[in-house]
Amino acid sequence: MSLQSESHIDEPENGTEKIDHPSRSDGFVTGLSQAIGGPLGNHAVRQDAPGGRWSNGFWTASRIVLALVCLTLALHWVQKSPCQDGAWQNDVQYTRFCYTDVLALYYAEGLNEGKVPYRDHPVEYPVVTGYFMGILGLPVHELGSDRPEINQAMWFYNLNALVLCVLAVATVAVILSLRRRRPWDAALFALSPALLVTATVNWDFLVIGFAAFGLYAWAKQRPLAAGILLGIAAAAKMWPLFILGPLLVLALRTGRFRQVLVTAGSTLVTIVLLNLPVALSYRESWNRFFELNTERPIDWGTLWYIGRYLDGKWNSGAPGDQGPFQWLSDNIPTLNNVSYALFFVACVGIGALGLLAPRRPRLAALLFLVVAAFLITSKVWSQQFNLWLLPLIVLARPKWGAFLAWQLAEVGYFVAFYGELLGAGGKQVFPEGVFVLAASLRLITVVVLCVLVVREILRPEDDRVRQTYEDDPDGGVFDGAPDAEWLRRRRGDPPPLPVPASVGAAS
Repeated sequence: MSLQSESHIDEPENGTEKIDHPSRSDGFVTGLSQAIGGPLGNHAVRQDAPGGRWSNGFWTASRIVLALVCLTLALHWVQKSPCQDGAWQNDVQYTRFCYTDVLALYYAEGLNEGKVPYRDHPVEYPVVTGYFMGILGLPVHELGSDRPEINQAMWFYNLNALVLCVLAVATVAVILSLRRRRPWDAALFALSPALLVTATVNWDFLVIGFAAFGLYAWAKQRPLAAGILLGIAAAAKMWPLFILGPLLVLALRTGRFRQVLVTAGSTLVTIVLLNLPVALSYRESWNRFFELNTERPIDWGTLWYIGRYLDGKWNSGAPGDQGPFQWLSDNIPTLNNVSYALFFVACVGIGALGLLAPRRPRLAALLFLVVAAFLITSKVWSQQFNLWLLPLIVLARPKWGAFLAWQLAEVGYFVAFYGELLGAGGKQVFPEGVFVLAASLRLITVVVLCVLVVREILRPEDDRVRQTYEDDPDGGVFDGAPDAEWLRRRRGDPPPLPVPASVGAAS
């Protein structure tokens, strides 16, 4: 039997930081802990307890979490191993759930023939991803061209997987650094089922890793470094540009613009410098990414795909008997405009929330809402895009219950997606409605997470991170900043005392 404390946070003792314990702070984990005797008690000997028996031991919470993410990534590599030889016969890449763009595009992008990205072959990704493909792919081709015993595709995939997994571990290290008082939050990332099945489906961790480094630099009040890192990330895939929006909203709320302008300026300059050599020398190849996204039809599992399926239940699809989603599917330019407009409206709403909430929202909460809004409204939502949200939801709302519901929905979609691909190839596994149901559950769980994040913005006393930290450990110059004078006047507030900056926020 455990002796429980009334508080789930250990108060500082002898100069140490207060530490959160999920077995007492998270209702879901508290319930699970009953299987091993209940929540951590007051008199339990803990690794973080001053003078505790294990306080100097190797297995601290942070090291356990890092070991867990390494284990998850190792299992991911095993799960993808049936596809590593590139001999995809009898749809093994779908029946074994091991398909990965990394291996497929070694051939599709001409790397197996020694083609230089953009110069010899147009690449469907922004330039940093193309550079990365060439940096790893061309040496592999050179090495294997005179050595037929080398499986070039396997070497290429494994080199990419190694770098991407290192970036995934580094992302966990960033979360741990930003949450020194809450190290177990990073376990949500480390034990993510979606991470297990999608970590190397594409090069998304190239983007996520640099974006995480950029957020870390911002939190440590290094705006120039933050901008450069975010610029590298955005030159690999465009979504890290969305980070600038919440930064601007919080700058409006606090009046602290200088650092945001430095970060935004250095981000844009970095993007231009990375794109300029290819854009000037190989304009048509460079423009392929933008053309593809403009011309691309409704993709698997999106809101638009679900709507088009429902249209087909009530309409024949013939001219004059089309539902709105089917009509948009046949008119791609209009679909693009509607998608962009919905995302813009969502961003305006998030911006208004950020400015008018009773207490300044944390940066991670606004970031999660913006990226989630993009995925919900986009005409493309690839299976691995869940990884974009993963570190953001851990920083924004580190609670297990709704998180696991979302993760189960993502795994269900992952499985249904491969069944749908087999069906598209003539091997019917289940009715299309099963795939649409899986896509709907994924969409619904992400919407639920957004609602829960918004609720905690409106009710900051429920924010788990602010129960441990005084304000916003990711906020950088916003951490501890009072609202700007224009907002105080609007509310008729008396001049406030600044909120104390979180311990170690600028260290």
